[in-house]
Amino acid sequence: MRAKVSEIVLDCADPAALVRFWAELLGGEPVDRDAGWSYVEPPGFVRIAFQRVPEGKTVKNRVHLDLEAGPVPAAADAAVRLGAVRVGGIVADAQGDFQVMRDPEGNEFCFVH
Repeated sequence: MRAKVSEIVLDCADPAALVRFWAELLGGEPVDRDAGWSYVEPPGFVRIAFQRVPEGKTVKNRVHLDLEAGPVPAAADAAVRLGAVRVGGIVADAQGDFQVMRDPEGNEFCFVH
């Protein structure tokens, strides 16, 4: 058997607000299916959905997205204007540069270049 990813789902407190952050970041139109479920279909990528859960985020994500968006500092600055937060500074290694970020609900993602 070989499975296909149909969507990535993030647990959150406010799906309608979080989908708008990610739609601004990745492109696509935010869709509110109901009060507890929203999604966006970014161009060229799988659907990202947001479902309301009662508990808050308390630990680091076990999975995160690595996003390419040109130079890391400019991408991070743009994401901060949308409500993201930087985690530490830009890291450079043999593969390039990356910046760890958190979305408005604390979910980690990285800009890579």
